[in-house]
Amino acid sequence: MRLRRQFAYLVLAFGCGGSADDRVVVGSKNFTESVLLGEIVAQQIERAGLVVDRRLNLAGSFIAHRALISGQLDVYVEYTGTAYSAILQLEGVTDAENLRAMVDSVYQERWNLEWTEPLGFNNTFAILVRAEDATRLGLHTVSDAVPHAVAWRFGAGYEFVERADGYSGFVETYGFSFAGAPREMELGLTYRALAEKQVDMIAGNSTDGQIESLSLVHLEDDRRYFPPYEAVPVVRQATVARSPAVREALRGLAGVLTEARMRNLNRLIDVDRRDVKVVAKQFLDSLGR
Repeated sequence: MRLRRQFAYLVLAFGCGGSADDRVVVGSKNFTESVLLGEIVAQQIERAGLVVDRRLNLAGSFIAHRALISGQLDVYVEYTGTAYSAILQLEGVTDAENLRAMVDSVYQERWNLEWTEPLGFNNTFAILVRAEDATRLGLHTVSDAVPHAVAWRFGAGYEFVERADGYSGFVETYGFSFAGAPREMELGLTYRALAEKQVDMIAGNSTDGQIESLSLVHLEDDRRYFPPYEAVPVVRQATVARSPAVREALRGLAGVLTEARMRNLNRLIDVDRRDVKVVAKQFLDSLGR
């Protein structure tokens, strides 16, 4: 049912046909970091002298992926682990370089899509608890929390509950038994829900700027459940053939972001309430390119 709703959303958002001009259509998913990375990519391409049409804040990974393979998008930033586990539904590879090479190979063979150079950081799922609980209970790893979770509510974004590398596998791997079904909400709301004790553990993003500001603690994934999630722009090969400058612009973003810098940029938006376009521009200006 949710997939049918996602398809309906795609039709409403984009219509039935592709772009009629030479604009480069840049997309993103519907959380702060993805929107910001989409804006950074859009401005980087505009600096190469091309016209960009923004389709930011789409419903999630599957919507963005469908839009890309159908030609409704030309490029968006995806995460290697999301492509590998959720979209391709593969498992077994945990090395970042091999995983990236595999998704690039499959994407090119199936859909004529190219994974470009990584932006430089890994944004894994972060299993978070309140700092006061971590201190009181001596929690350092996810396994440490298992005995206490029988009285806890788990919170997560909608996508984490459904995807192959998400909730069901996580619970099975660690042997969790929570007090009820997971509470689903928009990903950006999960952090404050945890801080305000509406839930007791969440699956957030390791680079989210709210973690520190809300006094949350990232527990170590000691059973290595989550694969690497390197952020990488994915582009249609047809777009590169039509506008080679797009590929050069994306190459200029290789390795420009560390986890710490990405976390700070997210914090500027979520905590300091800075405008996404302004933050993206200032970041690109700081590169001096």
